[in-house]
Amino acid sequence: MKLFDQVDPGSLDRRMWQLWVLALTTILVLASGLAIMMYAVFFSRPAGPSGHMFITLFAGYCVLMPLVLGYLLDRQLVIKQLRRKISEEEHQIVNLLHEVKTNFLETLPGVAHFQDRLSMEFRRASRAEQPISMVTVGVRPSHGASGPSALAGISGEAAKALMRKLRGEDSIYHFGGGVFSILLPRVQTSIANQIVDRLEEGLRDAAGPDYHFVFETHITNYPDQVCSAREMEKAVAGFISGRTSEPQASHLGVAALIAA
Repeated sequence: MKLFDQVDPGSLDRRMWQLWVLALTTILVLASGLAIMMYAVFFSRPAGPSGHMFITLFAGYCVLMPLVLGYLLDRQLVIKQLRRKISEEEHQIVNLLHEVKTNFLETLPGVAHFQDRLSMEFRRASRAEQPISMVTVGVRPSHGASGPSALAGISGEAAKALMRKLRGEDSIYHFGGGVFSILLPRVQTSIANQIVDRLEEGLRDAAGPDYHFVFETHITNYPDQVCSAREMEKAVAGFISGRTSEPQASHLGVAALIAA
């Protein structure tokens, strides 16, 4: 039975039609055989009231048999149309969700806003002698999925998961190619590690049990690791250029812009 249980999901519709053809053919053969047997029994009797009754029963059976087969075939055609309609609606829903995720990513500030906010926060932190941390997050599809569509989908999910875990004064920026940067004002390295743990927990929940995307994070802190905003920008550029994800070309333009 294991040999027959191995069904390719891509050929499921074809296998379903094969089963229906087999079922209809079996019904037709059995009904035809029964009709032949009834014919031999009914018409071997002498004509009379009972003979006319047998003929009527035989004629009714012969009419009922194609009606039943026609009804089953009609129901199968209706089911096929409904399944096609459901498939088209599911495809439309997937496209709408992808469009929503893409539009959501477009609402996030990009590199220019990141540089302006970083300069402002760095000046404030240096004057007040306070720390500032930056978390860089990279996501990419797993299970061999690739392409702009897959990347946009998982980037939107990751962005929502990250935003749910941020504080009110934190800010997130999207660099394209599945790369995000989060500025954490007045946060030292030890606290940043705790925040990263919370962010990674949210990303794991968004990835689901099948882990349809993977992620990596990197913390940069002033004054523990860098001494200027320029060095923090270079840290982001280094993170982007060091990634080995599929859409590498999209990272290169962002890395060149930050490193300029």
